[in-house]
Amino acid sequence: MEQARVHAPLVDSVSCYCKVDSGLKAVVGARKFVPGSKICIQPDIDPPVQKARRERSRVQPPLLPGLPDDLAIACLIRVPRVEHSKVRLVCKRWFKLLAGNFFYSLRKSLGMAEEWVYVIKRDREGRISWHAFDPTYQLWRPLPPIPGEYGGAHGFGCAVLSGCHLYLFGGKDSLKGSMRRVVFYSARTNRWHRAPDMLRKRHFFGSCVINNCLYAAGGECEGIQRTLRSGEVYDPNRNRWSFINDMSTAMVPFIGVVYDGKWLLKGLGAHREVLSEAYSPKTNKWDPINERLVTGWRNPSIFMNGKLYAVDCLDGCKLRVYDEGTNSWKRSIDSKLHLGNSRALEAAALVPLNGKLCIIRNNMSISIVDVSNPDKRVEINPHIWENIASRGQFKTLFSNLWSSIAGRSGLKSHIVHCQVLQV
Repeated sequence: MEQARVHAPLVDSVSCYCKVDSGLKAVVGARKFVPGSKICIQPDIDPPVQKARRERSRVQPPLLPGLPDDLAIACLIRVPRVEHSKVRLVCKRWFKLLAGNFFYSLRKSLGMAEEWVYVIKRDREGRISWHAFDPTYQLWRPLPPIPGEYGGAHGFGCAVLSGCHLYLFGGKDSLKGSMRRVVFYSARTNRWHRAPDMLRKRHFFGSCVINNCLYAAGGECEGIQRTLRSGEVYDPNRNRWSFINDMSTAMVPFIGVVYDGKWLLKGLGAHREVLSEAYSPKTNKWDPINERLVTGWRNPSIFMNGKLYAVDCLDGCKLRVYDEGTNSWKRSIDSKLHLGNSRALEAAALVPLNGKLCIIRNNMSISIVDVSNPDKRVEINPHIWENIASRGQFKTLFSNLWSSIAGRSGLKSHIVHCQVLQV
């Protein structure tokens, strides 16, 4: 008996053959199997996955009902920074919008970005904690915990790249010794991330940021050559570290500042002698610093509005400025309010905040100084110097005096680093 032959079904050679092979990932792939076929443009016979995606895209809800997305974004970028964590919880589209760079770049370009002060402290037990100060509402905001490796570390560096990323790098752990580890916190995502390790283990070193590149030099490390001369730079665009020229002498820096495009460092040498050098990224060379500048240079200091400022007393109630014309330090602004000489009232950092100079003390009190004002006399222009209460109001003169006499050794914590992040 003759076996029945199985014939292929008759097809129209010019019809759509999207379903010729269900394993094909693209409609175009069917054409090489069936000559003369055409690509399907009918949505009702699309593959189920593509059909579902197209339907979702067609019915995607707007960011704000009744408004096109561009107007909705124009509204959302005006939401205060403190509310961003709540805004992310509204819906998936809002979460994705605030998770990308476009939203924050737009806020920055339109002058809506807000600056917060981030303070890293060490308590009497050696534990590290940190806090964020919102100058708009004058409140301290909670932050996610610092990574465990820096919970009790000493001598680590701290710097800000791209305006919104706070880096912690290097340092010394009580168990592991000197570290090369690098982590950074993103103010946009409110999370910590890893970054490439440094090339050399080091602690108690100097660091700075020039042209959005992070520099580190000097410091100490376990071994025969305890004090270091080497330096390195991290480029976030290339996401890698590279060595720079060594310093002329090994140094453990205790003060540093970026002044007129150069990195100025002052510290102690291997024999505890005071040394100073200046590094130029353009030439990749270390040069001596003007002696008269170094002599009156105190910590903390800051280069702002084309001038180098430093505190002129322990509590930071007076400021001095370096005059290039006379090559000397001069009195700049006096608040006429002496707070005291205790360690708690000691000025720990100078940072730029919303175009003004910000003084942060160990007791978390803050002063805002308008150094751009041509009239430096506080008695005539009181708004040039503003004191902001931090956790509790400023103490009275009597309590400050008592703190200076009886509470010098009772400091609960002191500031290790202070930076400003913009979002």
